[in-house]
Amino acid sequence: MRYAQGGGLTDAGRAARERVRLQAVTCFEDGQKNREISAGLRVNERSVERWRRQWREHGEAGVLSKGSPGRPRLSEAQIARLERELECGPLVHGWADQRWTLARIRTLIGRLFHVSYTVEGTWLLLKRHGWSWQQPARRAIERDDMAVEVWKKETWPRVRASRRSAAPISSSRMKLGNR
Repeated sequence: MRYAQGGGLTDAGRAARERVRLQAVTCFEDGQKNREISAGLRVNERSVERWRRQWREHGEAGVLSKGSPGRPRLSEAQIARLERELECGPLVHGWADQRWTLARIRTLIGRLFHVSYTVEGTWLLLKRHGWSWQQPARRAIERDDMAVEVWKKETWPRVRASRRSAAPISSSRMKLGNR
């Protein structure tokens, strides 16, 4: 079921859904058909089929809700530890520079807690706990301006020239050259 504005059910809404599932269990025990149950409880017949299958396999406990699929996978203690580790910096954790990227934080979470997040899930976790993305306001201390200038003067013209010579000839150029 989809909910407006990406929200879910309130606690009262979840409790009402649980009551509907338990009413379905009573109907299963009474031998009612899926169509009758779905009409009486005003739910989709497929949901009733799924609940019946779970009820046959696991009893009443199989029909109960498993909870929100979006619940956090890290406890508050683990979040606190992650924040301490992030404050230590990437160098301490084996990366060569001082940049925390989402991919690195994702890897760190996996190493520390044996929990897998996506890069997007990592960002949502950090944002939920008050972290924000940051961009360097100035150039890196390690930057070698002389090496950059040499690269611009010597290497870049060769790279640019090789790209131009490798570019495909357009059909309009070919027509002009053939005349």
